[in-house]
Amino acid sequence: MEKRSSFSGSIGFVLAAAGSAVGLGNIWRFPYLAAKDGGGRFLVIYIILALTFGFTLLMTEVAIGRKTKQSCLTAYGKLHKKWGFLGWLASIVPFIIMPYYCVIGGWVLKYALVFISGQGAAAAGDGFFGQFITGYAEPIVYNFVFLLMTAFVIFRGVNKGIESMSKVLMPILFVLIIGIAVYSLTLKGPEETGGRTAMQGLAKYVIPDFTGAGVRDVLMTIMDAMGQLFYSISVAMGIMVTYGSYYKDDDNLIGSVNQIEFFDTMVAFLAGVMIIPAVYVFLGEEGLTKAGPGLLFEAMPRIFSQMGIAGNILGAVFFLMVLFAALTSCISIMEAICSGMIDKGMSRKKATVTEGVIALVLSTVVCLGYNVFYFELKLPNGSVGQILDIMDYLSNNVLMPLLAIGTCILIGWVLKPKTIIDEATKNGERFGRKWLYTVMIKFIAPIMLIVLLLGSLGVY
Repeated sequence: MEKRSSFSGSIGFVLAAAGSAVGLGNIWRFPYLAAKDGGGRFLVIYIILALTFGFTLLMTEVAIGRKTKQSCLTAYGKLHKKWGFLGWLASIVPFIIMPYYCVIGGWVLKYALVFISGQGAAAAGDGFFGQFITGYAEPIVYNFVFLLMTAFVIFRGVNKGIESMSKVLMPILFVLIIGIAVYSLTLKGPEETGGRTAMQGLAKYVIPDFTGAGVRDVLMTIMDAMGQLFYSISVAMGIMVTYGSYYKDDDNLIGSVNQIEFFDTMVAFLAGVMIIPAVYVFLGEEGLTKAGPGLLFEAMPRIFSQMGIAGNILGAVFFLMVLFAALTSCISIMEAICSGMIDKGMSRKKATVTEGVIALVLSTVVCLGYNVFYFELKLPNGSVGQILDIMDYLSNNVLMPLLAIGTCILIGWVLKPKTIIDEATKNGERFGRKWLYTVMIKFIAPIMLIVLLLGSLGVY
C-alpha cells in the first residue's frame, strides 16, 4: 500500500477543500434559489444554516478523516466496525456523480472554447445548446478531454497534483469571480426594455422579500437552503473525509473549517452578484426563473450577445471561471474514489486509470442519454428527467441525506460528539461553537435531514 500523502500545510488544505466546495452548484443553483426564494430572505437563512448545520457536517467529516487517516471508504469502519457500511455509501455517492459531472464539465469546456474563439454570438442562438448535447461525437469528445484533465491532476498525487493545482487555480478563480461581479453591477439595459439597472437586480437579490410569504414558503426556503449546502460545501460525498485524511495533525482544524465556510459562502454570494443583476438587466424577472443548464448555457450566452464585443470577452472570462470551478470540484470527486482504491491496496496510478476508464464508459452513456438512450422518467420529487437527472437525483436527493443521517447517528449517539470535539481541539484550539455542535449533531441536524429526505422522496 502506498504511503499516505498529506497537504504541506493548512493553506493547501483550505484551497483544495474550497476548490471542491466552489463548483457548479454555487454558480447555477445558488442564484436561482435566491431569486426564487425572496432574495435576501434566502441569503439570511442560508448564512444561518451555513454557520450551524453546514459547520456541523463539515467539521465532522474533516475530523473523521484526520482522526482515521483513511479515505471515506474505510474511515467509518475504522471508527466503528459495525458502521463500515457508511464508508461504502460514502464511496458510492462520488462514483455516481463523477460520470455526469464530467459530462457537464465537457459542456462548460465547449462554451469556453466557443467564446475564446470569438464565436459567442453563435452560442446565444436558439437551439445551440440543444443541438450540441443531442449530438453524438462532440459531447463525448469534450467529456473525454475534461475527464483527462481531471485524471491528470489525480495521477500526479496530493501535493504535485491537487495542492499545486489548487494554489494556482483558486486565486485566479476568486479574482475572476470578483471582477465579473463588479462589472455586472455597472450594467444597464437598453431603453426599449425600460432601462433596467444592475442595482435594481441587486436589490432583488439582497433585500429580503416577505411579500405574500406564509409559513410554508419560509419552510420551503429553509429546505432549499439546506439542500444547497450539500452542493456548496461538498459534505456527504466522501470528499471532506478524504481531504481531512491528508490534513496534518498539528494544523488548526477549526480555523481551517471556518476558512472553508467563509470562502464557500463568499463565492456563493458573489455568484449571485455576478448573475442575478445581469440576468435582470437583459432578461427581466422572467429570466431569473431559470436554473441549472438553462441558466448557464442559454440565459448567460444571450446576455453576453447583447453586450457587443465586450460581451464575447466577458463570456470567455466567465466560462473560463466556470471551467476552473468545475475542474476543482471534479478533481475532489475523483480523489474520493481513487483514495478508497489506494487504501484497499491499489497504486495511485492504477486507481486513477481504473476509475478513469469506468468514468469514461459511464459518462459516454450519459452523453448518449440525449439521443440513443433518450427517455423521460418522472422522479419522486415531481421533476421529469433522463439518465443524467436520475443519477443526480439518486446521489444528491437520496444517498447524500442518508449518509449524513447515518453520520449524525454514529457521531451523535454511538461514539458521542466528544470524539470529534477532542480531535478538533487536540492541539489546544478553542472550540467556540462546542455546545452548538453537540446540539446540532445529536438532535437538530438529523431531524432536518430526515425532513429533507422525505421532501426529496415526495412524501410531502
